[in-house]
Order: sequence, then C-alpha cells, then structure tokens
Amino acid sequence: MKKIVLPLILCTILLTVIIFQDNISLKIIDLLSKEPEIIVKEKNAYYRDYNFEFVQNTNNFTPYSYQELLNVIYTILNSGWEEFTFYCPQEYTECINDVEAISQDNVLLTHINNYTHPFNNFENIKTSYYESGEVTISIDKLYSETDIQRLNAKVDSLIEQLITNNMSDYDKIKTIHDYIINNTKYDQARNQYNDSQYHSNTAIGPLFEGYAICSGYADAMELFLEKFNIKSFKVASELHIWNSVYINGEYKQLDLTWDDPVTSTGEDYIYYKYFLVDAEDLPLLDNETNQHDYDKSIYLEI
Repeated sequence: MKKIVLPLILCTILLTVIIFQDNISLKIIDLLSKEPEIIVKEKNAYYRDYNFEFVQNTNNFTPYSYQELLNVIYTILNSGWEEFTFYCPQEYTECINDVEAISQDNVLLTHINNYTHPFNNFENIKTSYYESGEVTISIDKLYSETDIQRLNAKVDSLIEQLITNNMSDYDKIKTIHDYIINNTKYDQARNQYNDSQYHSNTAIGPLFEGYAICSGYADAMELFLEKFNIKSFKVASELHIWNSVYINGEYKQLDLTWDDPVTSTGEDYIYYKYFLVDAEDLPLLDNETNQHDYDKSIYLEI
C-alpha cells in the first residue's frame, strides 16, 4: 500500500506545481525582488530642519547617486541616530565602492559632521557594508547625555543673565563672543602636545573649565547660536575650525579662537578682527598663515 501511496503523493505535488507554476514563479520573484524594510526612527531634539548646499536632509534612504548617498549619511548624523541600516540598489552599481571610499575619508566625514548640531556630532563613526548592498552606520557621540544636560543648563543660565529681549542678533552674538573669550584661555598644552587635563576640544572646556582650542570655542558658540535660532555651521580647514553665521541675509565668519590671542605676558585681550567678517577677507586677515584656507567645493554657502 505504501508503495502505491508515495508515488501518488509525488505525482499530485508535481501536477500541482505544473498547474500553478506561473503563480509560484511570480511569488518567488516577488519575494526576491522585494526591497528590505528600512527602519526609520524619530529624529532627536537637535535635528536641524534646514538644508545646506553640500548636503541636504532626505526621506529617501535608498540612494541612487553619490550625492544622494552623502545626503543619507548627513541625515543619519543630523537626526541623532546612533545606528542606521540602509541598502544600496542594484541600479547604483558604484554604491558599495562609494560607501567604502566615504567611510575611509575622515576629512570628508568631518566636513559633513560640521553641518550638524554639536550634540549630534560623532566622536567615532563606523561603517559596515556587504556585497549584498546592506550598509550599517554606527555612531559614538561626542557628547554624552550627562554632558548635554550640563551644557544646556549652563547655556540657558548664561542667556538669562546676559541676554535681553530687545537685543538684536548682532548684539546677542557679540555678548556671547565677549563672554566666552573673557572667561577662556587657549589650551596650549593640547595644541602642542595633544595632552591636557581639560576638555578643551569640546564646549565643556570653555564653559566649565576656562580652557579651549578652536573646536571648543566653535562648539560653545554654536550652542548659543542654536538657542538664538540663528542658522550656522562650523567650517574646518586643514589647521583650524570656526563658525559661519547667517545674519542679515548673508553668511559671516566668526572666529573666537583668533579673537582670543595668546600673549607672551599672559595678559588677556579681546579682539574683533574675526568678528562677523566676510569670507573673502579671511586670507588678508591671516597674514599668509592660511589658517582659514577652507575647501570651497564643500562650504559653498561662503
């Protein structure tokens, strides 16, 4: 009996496959061609809802070009996500190669990072990618949640003490520019030896410890600009970093580091040489030091 039943079952299955082969084939093709689901979380409180010329926010996480790939990476950083997975489509044949190149270009990643809120800046960024097209970006933030709480409280307190409702944006910026410089010294130890007891490379240095290098000055200023709802970003050259600020319909350059000079006597001074100046004036102000020799193909606004 078993010898009869087994062939009968096999024949029935084979006949079913033959009859419904078109539907089965379509189902298999549909399963294979279906795009993997991309999980998009909510953006955090420090998301910037405006775009720049070099990178823009996007809701399309399937990139079909190099620019769209840059936009995806920027949006991941700008949204404050610590990990995000997206997929390269088959049509974008160079996608994985471009992902690999970008992941190894720390200078480019730093430039993209400069367009985000300091609290969404990365300290480390890791990209994992596979020939299948799957790409996962993992981010270690520069500022911890404790850092953010302390800095927000400090910034709010200083604004309450120093800023009045009738101040113009120019006056607000000048007031904070002066406060930071008057309460901060340049951290020469970190600059010369990359060794310091202070967190001078972040906003914690100038706002809590009284010491900063250029990135600390720029981050501290950026936090206040955000609170004032003044559009801005950081600009990095090979040697330096400063703020670019949108005020009165145009971008002006603001460099607290160079307005807080290091003197041989240790005496404190405050300058306004780099206070809201035009970008084209930077080479003249530098006196051939090239501190502000930025990449004009990236920082297109200025």
